[in-house]
Amino acid sequence: MHILFAVFLAMAGAMVTSGLSEKASDNPVVVIKTSVGDITVELFKDKAPKSVENFLAYAESGYYNGTIFHRVIKGFMIQGGGLTADMNRKPAKAPIQNEANNGLKNTRGTLAMARTADVNSATSQFFINTANNAPLDYRGSTPDAYGYAVFGKVTAGMDVVDKIERTATGTKGSYRDVPLQTVVIQSVTLK
Repeated sequence: MHILFAVFLAMAGAMVTSGLSEKASDNPVVVIKTSVGDITVELFKDKAPKSVENFLAYAESGYYNGTIFHRVIKGFMIQGGGLTADMNRKPAKAPIQNEANNGLKNTRGTLAMARTADVNSATSQFFINTANNAPLDYRGSTPDAYGYAVFGKVTAGMDVVDKIERTATGTKGSYRDVPLQTVVIQSVTLK
């Protein structure tokens, strides 16, 4: 009798676990294939719907293919998704609304939208935090406190992110912190 009860509990646990994993899989997962390895990312469409929709539109159009990680700062982040290997900026779509006030934090392994000083200027470029970057979080509605919208998190391939972060950098034209060995984003595809 006790064995049957144990089997029932195991089955019930499997059903609950399976339900949880189904719920987690509601978020899109993408693979960022780079010249130094793959990075798998879960996108938080429930918390950052505009940012996720924007990122997926660029990914599905093939826009990211051949762009590079053009800005790498050790102990901070790696940024890419807008420049080609010859440091030319690819034409981007209209900017999106900043969703930094979504409750998500710029912690190690999270993806956020890159932008200029204009709060609502994010287009195609994104960065992956390589450290906990609380100063980039939403702290208020003024431009200097608005922060950067987190919209995803690395679920596999953080070793690849760390490898990119360790790349030696220099200056190319007017760009600083550029990897001396080009790191190409070959594709971004839905898993």
